[in-house]
Amino acid sequence: MSKTALLVMDYQAGIISRLSLPENHLQLLANTIDTARPYAKIIYVTVAFRPGHPEVSASNATFSAAAKSNSFVSGSPETQIDPVIAPKEGDILIEKKRVSAFTGSGLDLVLKGLGVETLVLAGISTGGVVLSTVCEAADKDFKLVVLKDFKIFSKRGEVLGAEEWLQKLKA
Repeated sequence: MSKTALLVMDYQAGIISRLSLPENHLQLLANTIDTARPYAKIIYVTVAFRPGHPEVSASNATFSAAAKSNSFVSGSPETQIDPVIAPKEGDILIEKKRVSAFTGSGLDLVLKGLGVETLVLAGISTGGVVLSTVCEAADKDFKLVVLKDFKIFSKRGEVLGAEEWLQKLKA
């Protein structure tokens, strides 16, 4: 069993639709995921709430708008992963309730259950999910790699291009 997991974070319709991604961004990510699959566990992390958003306080600056507009409800169109990078059999889906991939998601238990030691992060927001997850993962003693092709953040772990990481993974 691989001790590496690739976290594909916040690549969901309700977030992608608000951004201007480079034309080949999703295809590059799809190629990275498909090439990594034999060597690493693929884990998709999305933002999703229960109906009525009981997890969201009115004082939460990040998610109170989602609660007011009744968006990002689990199973809703906003939570769907783009078909270009859609999960395949054996991949794991995690729903988080805050910015970090760990908060309110059970990700810790999944990673422990899989025996994961190294996290490779591909996230759609450097100042959001990537930063929050890098900080929390570093505190939890995971080895970290951030794929710079998607978002750059280097202080707490390695920053590699997707191709460079795939070559190391295969070695």
